[in-house]
Amino acid sequence: MVDDIPHILVVDDDRRIRNLLQAYLMDNGFRISVAASAAEARGHMRIVAFDLVVLDIMMPGETGLSFTGWLRAEGSSVPVLMLSALAETPDRIAGLETGSDDYLAKPFEPRELLLRIRGLLKRQEQPARGRPEVVFGPFTFHIQRGELRRGAGLIRLTTREREFLRILAANASTTVTRGDLAPEGSEEGARSVDVQINRLRQKIEDDPSNPVYLQTVRGAGYVLHTG
Repeated sequence: MVDDIPHILVVDDDRRIRNLLQAYLMDNGFRISVAASAAEARGHMRIVAFDLVVLDIMMPGETGLSFTGWLRAEGSSVPVLMLSALAETPDRIAGLETGSDDYLAKPFEPRELLLRIRGLLKRQEQPARGRPEVVFGPFTFHIQRGELRRGAGLIRLTTREREFLRILAANASTTVTRGDLAPEGSEEGARSVDVQINRLRQKIEDDPSNPVYLQTVRGAGYVLHTG
């Protein structure tokens, strides 16, 4: 049924890129809407619940970074895959810190873009394993809902943070490798995991430099200590 087809919003001021991405992604089974600016994208998102946003960073007027910041401030957890000709590490980190879930430098192979999109959507659909929730310190994380609370208070998570916690919580007290947390088929994504983990620690650790709950296992990965 058409309702089961993921609906993706492509935001890019370059008409040629918009048209190419629209045709390619539609050929690979997605529903696609396009926008030439952040303002137009905002209008689309007021009336459509998208499954994922593919977003150019460098656009006239409001940039992709600013638009992503607005999305997260509004409480939206829709996955955001940023596209940019800016490929240096600080640029990737800036995109991730703003709240994006993945980052792909231009020019890129369409097949890699497809793998990144499918990886993000797959993590959104990943069923919880075992117990419905885990408790660590004052926190309770409901795995299926992706909801983190400290006492009665709800803690806002980005889509990537939510999926990291789902994987870590489903494997509580067991080491999870960086590769298990990285986007499918993405070496660059594996290198960005540390950035995301550090952001998550800022939300759950009293002293992120000396973590109690979300710890690094040197040379292996990460472990979430519960109980």
